[in-house]
Order: sequence, then structure tokens, then C-alpha cells
Amino acid sequence: MAPRQPRRLRSALALLLALTLALGMAAFQAAPTAAATAAAEPPAPGGTAPSRAEPASAGSFRLGTVRILGVPVLTVASPAVASGSPSGPDAAERARVIEGNLALLYEPRNPCTPGERVGEALLDRLSLEESKAACDPNHLGLQGAPEALRVVVERQPDGGQRLVAVVPGRSSPFPLLTVTAQDAQYSGLPLDELAAQWRVLLERRLRNARRVFGQAQMNRRLRTALESVAVLALLMALVVGLWHLSQRLVPRLQRRCTERSGRFDPLLVQLTQFFSRVLTALVLLLGVAMGAVLLLVSPGQIPAAVDVLLQPLVVLMKALLLLALAVVLRGLVGLLLAQWASHLAVSVDHRARRKQRYFSLLRVLRRLVNLACLLLFAIWTVLGIPVLRDLSSNAVLASGAVLGALALVFQGLLRDFVAGLVLLLDDRYAIGDVVEIGGHMGEVMDVGVLSTELRGDDQRVVVVPNSHCEQVVNHTKLRSGAEVTVLLPRTIPDLSGALGTIAGELAAFGSDPHWAPKLLEPPRLLGVDAMTDASLLVKTLLITEAGWQGEARRELLARLVQRLQLEEARKADGKPT
Repeated sequence: MAPRQPRRLRSALALLLALTLALGMAAFQAAPTAAATAAAEPPAPGGTAPSRAEPASAGSFRLGTVRILGVPVLTVASPAVASGSPSGPDAAERARVIEGNLALLYEPRNPCTPGERVGEALLDRLSLEESKAACDPNHLGLQGAPEALRVVVERQPDGGQRLVAVVPGRSSPFPLLTVTAQDAQYSGLPLDELAAQWRVLLERRLRNARRVFGQAQMNRRLRTALESVAVLALLMALVVGLWHLSQRLVPRLQRRCTERSGRFDPLLVQLTQFFSRVLTALVLLLGVAMGAVLLLVSPGQIPAAVDVLLQPLVVLMKALLLLALAVVLRGLVGLLLAQWASHLAVSVDHRARRKQRYFSLLRVLRRLVNLACLLLFAIWTVLGIPVLRDLSSNAVLASGAVLGALALVFQGLLRDFVAGLVLLLDDRYAIGDVVEIGGHMGEVMDVGVLSTELRGDDQRVVVVPNSHCEQVVNHTKLRSGAEVTVLLPRTIPDLSGALGTIAGELAAFGSDPHWAPKLLEPPRLLGVDAMTDASLLVKTLLITEAGWQGEARRELLARLVQRLQLEEARKADGKPT
């Protein structure tokens, strides 16, 4: 079996590497830059295209961020309160349109689908006449060398400033954006000075973006990413190997501790387990790093890659924060319950019951705190994912419908959860009570949010869903009781004497120093309760403190049997009683 281990390890690593590469390529194809969401042609100012997120506000202005390759470059503004006259598009919509215009200058985008491109190529080969390809990524004539691109400022007839791109081979300049009065008011600069600053900034960033999309830099980026992924894959293989070794070492150390525990053996086991957990976290971090490296292959994904790299740290900080919150809430719950259990207004009879309920409520409420913090952590982590954070309202409604469907599917669990809360607040039973639920009788070992565990006298554990605990027989709530039945011969000659003997033994049992503190009332003789063909059933009643009814019943029955046998023997010998 030993040679198979390395082969399995290599297979697992190969599969992990393949999945990582596939995820990286999927992210490369599915995560377009911000500019790719804009229209191919500059839309009219009155367009109604949806924005990616709610626009930010600053005083009297709404703001929109313009990005090149995912990195912010400009901030445009629009009035926060629309006036009676048309004021143009919102700042977020303006930013989206400007990003689309800028992306056309550096990002090669084919307007045709793969099928259309193949069809056009086939027709071009079959046709004898030359025609301009409609599926050319540079169909607008905006691509070219980085240094050939120039951004100039055009003065509008109404006095406004417009930035346009001048590209060799194109007869007319390509409009990029119009510098508005709101932009100048927000920046605090004159209109022409702000336009000059934006011109220099856009020209430099657009030329840099063209270099990024150059074939040489793309090849260099791909080669560097593959080399980095290979190094990370080797590190992951080494970490996985060490983790596998630690997993094999832990059972051996535990077995050695069991056979002959040395002085440092328990510490060595704990260190090995801690080392295994660290290696597991390191494998996850290396996987995240590989995904971030693969994201860097696509131009414009530097912010996304940084977010991916920081995500484990962000998740860890969220986990630590919610862990601290859970500790504080658990301590607060314990403090409040302790104050409730030790309230002076509670009578002496109910103090023991409150203390018993205190442990049950403390356990369940701490579980609820842990569950609430875990759900909050899951929701917080999911909302921190950029793709999910920017979901539209339709996606939110769809997720609500999915949650509603899941609630219908798991309505049984929800019913058990609500029933568990009702049982705790209604004080039907607590941990330590002896109850009878649905024909099952036993001591309550645990009260959970979904079910209750009972342990019978045969030590079997029965798990009862909380929704099935509608009818509960509690044998130990505040006090307990037991009926002791004694069988007398039907033809007994002296029934009154036998009943007197039983009454005397009950009085002696009630005055016993060991059992008297555990009896809430003196034992009572109920008398003859039933008659069969061969015997008479005489019943007595014991009322004890909670939980003592079983031992008291067995002890009293044994004493009654001994006393009746002794009296019968004396009568047989002719001795006076």
C-alpha cells in the first residue's frame, strides 16, 4: 500500500492544479473590465442605461468614478437635486458611458460572436472581391500605437469644454467626455483648467492602457503568471505532503500516549495537531494566491486580484470580530440568567427549579448566540464578495424566492426550532427532569433548539423532535410522587390488623432521619384500591423532593414486605405482635 500514497498525492495535486487553472480562466473570461459594460458607440446624454451601483453623494453633488483598467482616474459630478430644466444624465451613468468611450481606445473588442466570425472568415475566403471585415476588433479605427494617441480639448459653441481623442487613420476625432459646470464647481477649478488637467491625465493613462494590451506585454504577463502558478503549485504540493505526514503522525503519537505517556508526549500531540491546522490554512491561502495570479493575466484585474488576496484577511478579521461578539453575548446571557435564577422574590420551593432551568436555558441560549453569530458571519462574508455585493434588485428578489422555497422544504426544522423555544419559555421540562414524551420515558439529558434527548433506565438515548413534545408528563417538576402498591391475600383473616401494620411502618419511614428531609409530606395510606381473584391491592402515597421518588418507593416497599413477613411469622409462632 505504501507506493500508492505518492501516486494518489500526485493525482490530487494535478487535479487541484487543473481546477485552479480552470477557475482562473473562467474568471479571466467572465470578469470584464468596467469599460466593457458600456455601449460600443457613445450613447446620447439622455440614455437610460442602468448604473452598476448607487452613486455616491457629496454635498450638492452626486459623484461617479471613471476607471481605466479597473483603476479610478476621474470623478465626475452631477446635481444632487434636479432642477426644473434638464440637467443631463446622473453622475454614475456619465461615468459608465465615459468608461465605455475610453475602453474603445485601448481594449480590442470584437463586435461579433464566435459563430459570426467563423462565418465571415469562410465567406471572405470564398469571395473573390476584397471587403472590409465587419468583425475586425478595430472596426472603428481607434486602435494603434500608444504614442499615436492624442487627447485634445475642443471648445464648444456654448463655451463648454469637450475632450476628444485624435487617432491616425480616423478622419474625425472620437468624443470622450464633456467637462460640465458641475465638474468644475465640485473640483474648485475653472472649466478650462480642469479640462487641461483631465486631458494630460487621460492621455497618459490611455497610452499606458494601450501598452498593457500590447502583444509583447500580454505574452510577458501570461508567462510570468504561469511561472508564478507553477511555483505556488510546488509550494502547495510541499505543504500537502507535510500535511499528509502530520495526519499520519497524529494517530501514532496518540497511541504512544495511550500505551506509555511520556512527559512531553501530550504536548507533542497538541503541537502536531496545531501544525496540521496551520498547513490546512496555508493550502487555502496558496489556492487563493493562485486564483489572484491567474486574475492578473487579464488586463484591468489588478483591483480584483488585490481584493482576492485580501479576502482571507478580511474573512479572518470578520471571524475574530464575531467571535469576540459571541463571547461577549454568551457572558451577558450568563450574567442575566444568573441574576434571574438568584432573584430574591422567588419562593424557597421554586429556587431549586429555577436553578435547574438556569442550566437548560444557559446551554440553549448560548447555542442560539453561536448560531446567530455563525449566520451573521456567513451573510457578512457572502455580501463581501464583489460580484454578489453589486447584485441588482431582481437578483435580490430571486434570492428571496429561493429562500422562501427553502423555508417550505425545511418547514419541519423550522417547526422544531419554534417549538423548542416555546418549550423552554413555557417550562415544560429542563435538563435533569424525568419525563414521558410520546410513550418514551427517561431523564432529560439535553434540550436543543431542534430536539430533546432522553436517556431511559436501560441507558438507551431517545431523540424526540421538539414539535412532537405537545403532551409531556413531567415526573420531577418541583416535587415528585410515587404510589407504593402492596398485595395482600384476598382471604386474609385480619385485614384491619394488616392495614394497621402498614400504617405503622409508614409512620416509622416518615420519621426516619435519613428519609424525613426528602419527604415533603408524611407517607399516606390510601387503603384497599382493588381486588383480584387472589389478592387485595393496598396503595400508599409518597410525596418527595424532585427526583427522589424512585429510591424512596423501593426502600418503603422493601420495609413493608419485611414488616408484613415478620408479622406473619410471629402469628404463625403464636407470639403476640
